[in-house]
Amino acid sequence: MYTDTEGIVLKQTKIVNGRRIVVLFSKKYGKLSAGTNISEKGKNKSSLAMRPFTLGRYELNKGRDTYYINGAETLKSYYKIGENVDKYMNASYCLEFAGKLINEGQSAPQLFNLVVDLLGEMEKREKNHGTLVAAFEIKALSAIGYLPEVRKCVLCGSTDEPAYFSIKDGGIVCNHCIKNNKFDDDDTLIYKISFGIVDVLKYFLDNPLSSLEKLRLDEEMLIKIRNMLKSYTEFYLNLGQLKSEDFLTWR
Repeated sequence: MYTDTEGIVLKQTKIVNGRRIVVLFSKKYGKLSAGTNISEKGKNKSSLAMRPFTLGRYELNKGRDTYYINGAETLKSYYKIGENVDKYMNASYCLEFAGKLINEGQSAPQLFNLVVDLLGEMEKREKNHGTLVAAFEIKALSAIGYLPEVRKCVLCGSTDEPAYFSIKDGGIVCNHCIKNNKFDDDDTLIYKISFGIVDVLKYFLDNPLSSLEKLRLDEEMLIKIRNMLKSYTEFYLNLGQLKSEDFLTWR
């Protein structure tokens, strides 16, 4: 069956005789692996759509369990991301993170649209890329239905001042529940937090990435949010260490 879909190339692996396996995040079919003879180094329209940070339309030959990319065209190239090391590494991390959140064949249009928005905002952003990445992470978790509870105490439902973020319980915990449940400050899955952190997380969730253009989190808050989200995704999704994570610039 022949079909087409919008998509973004997440990864390419060269095999034999100029062929390659492409991991494509498609709007219609979710994440899929497809074979192709199209090289990203060519100069035709299909080759341009195989390059990093490109939104393309891909012509697919769909078998029972396989895909093959026959042709492609570029819809939007975010090529300026590749001209800046910080942008490149942070955008690469976001693509890898998004790819890890879904299984092959799992349609995720909300996450796909978020990735497209991320590329557009990353291309425009000149600094403070870590703030954008942190916002992308929690919005991505929301898109796939794994959002931690950040609006009320996960144990009692109170909207009183939060005291901790509990990974095991899946969200914020109020002072009353902390006292009654004897939380251990040395527990690595417990993070002491403030209203400031909760307000930032809620702002990320309630606003598009485009509204963050001038927002810069201070380093201490950014690192705490990043560590909380990392622990949360490892606990619930078992993502492990991402290859691009070591090159991130959290500033």
